[in-house]
Amino acid sequence: MFGSGLDIHLTVFFLSLIPSFEGRYALVFGIFSGLSPSTAMAVATAGILVLSIVLPQAFPRIDNLMFWMLKGGRRVRVKVASAYLNHVGKVRAKVRPYMDRYGIPGLILFVALPIPSSGIWTGALIAYLLGMGKYKSMIVLLTGGLLSNFITLSFTMLGFRLPA
Repeated sequence: MFGSGLDIHLTVFFLSLIPSFEGRYALVFGIFSGLSPSTAMAVATAGILVLSIVLPQAFPRIDNLMFWMLKGGRRVRVKVASAYLNHVGKVRAKVRPYMDRYGIPGLILFVALPIPSSGIWTGALIAYLLGMGKYKSMIVLLTGGLLSNFITLSFTMLGFRLPA
C-alpha cells in the first residue's frame, strides 16, 4: 500500500493530527496498514502529545488577536473583534455550569470517548472557552487522548468491528 515503512509511520502521525480523526483512528489505520499495535500506538501517541501541547498554546492567541483588533481603530476590525469576544463570553457563561458539575474528570472522559465530535480538538476548544489554564489543559488533553487510544486499541485487538 505504501512505498516504505517510514511512509506508514508519517501517515499515521499526520492522521493523528486531524480533527475528529486524531490518534484513536490513526492507530487503527496504522494497525490495518501493517504496523505492529505497539508501533501504531507509539506513533499515534506522538500526535496526541503534539496536539496536547500546541492547541492550548494556540487558542488563547485568538483572544490576543481580537484584543489587538479592538485597538486598531478600523470599524470593521473593531466590530468583528467585539462580536467575537462577546460571543466567547456568552459561550463561557453557558458552559461554566457543566464544568462546575463534571469538572476535569468530565472533560477527560469527553476527550477519551472515541465518538464523533469528541476528542482533543474539541476538548481543547472547551478548555479554552472555560478559561482553563494552559498546563491544566495539556494534562487533561494528554490524559484523555491516551485513554482514547487505549480504548480504541483494546476494541481493535479484541476484534470489535462496526456493522457495515
